[in-house]
Formats: sequence, C-alpha cells, structure tokens
Amino acid sequence: MSTGTAPPSPAWRRGAVPFAVAVAAVGGAALLVARTPYAPLSYGYCPSLLFLGVSCPGCGGLRATHDLLTGDLAGAWSANPLWTLIAPLLVLLWGTWAVRRLRGGPPVTVPSWVPWALLVAVVAFGVLRNVPALAPYLGPAPLP
Repeated sequence: MSTGTAPPSPAWRRGAVPFAVAVAAVGGAALLVARTPYAPLSYGYCPSLLFLGVSCPGCGGLRATHDLLTGDLAGAWSANPLWTLIAPLLVLLWGTWAVRRLRGGPPVTVPSWVPWALLVAVVAFGVLRNVPALAPYLGPAPLP
C-alpha cells in the first residue's frame, strides 16, 4: 500500500544543482584571480558610471571579489563595502543550502522581509555612495 510520498532521491541527484552552482562560482573566481579587474578595460566599464556619472551599488564588485579571493580585505572594503559584507553571507547560505539538499532536508526558507530589507539596503547604499561627503568611504576606490 502506498503512503503517497515519493521515495527519497539519491544524494548525487539532490546535490547536482548546488554542485553546478559551485562549479560556476569556482570558474568565475578562477577567472577573477587569473585576470585582474585592476588592468585597464579588463572587464569594461560600468554603464551607470559611463553614461550617468554615478556609481551603482555594484561598482567595484569585481575588484572587491578579486581582493577577497586574494586575501586583501582592506582592498575589498575600499572597492565595495556592501559586497564585502554580502559575499561571505552568500557563501554561508550556499553551504547551508547544499548540506540540506544532500541530506534530503527541508529547503532553505528566507523570511519574506529579507528581500525587502536587502532591496532597501542596496538602494540606500547606491544613493549614499554618491554623496560627495561619503564617497571617500563608500564609493569605489579609484583604479591605481
């Protein structure tokens, strides 16, 4: 007699998506370590900075990621403080998600207020980093 529940899937199948995300992230990280974003035009220009003259919340994110991957925390902070705080949290969230998937546990659920709080933080950061008095602290560090 069937209880109406599907049999558990094998661990390799449950872990396929987190593994694919990890492979893509490691590939991107390897590219950022091998090809520095500090070289002129290595990854192009930020369209917001190029066309509007303002730093978007993501400006300096590639440089911050490169600096985090190479162990330069101060450089990462000066390139993009918000990304320097969020990137390790995303790694922890990925780890939690991967472990739960592999163990067959419940999916990671995020409270409904978290995306809204993140949106407010990103918009506020985008505005504040363009205030002239705060730009030396929040704006992306100029290229060397």
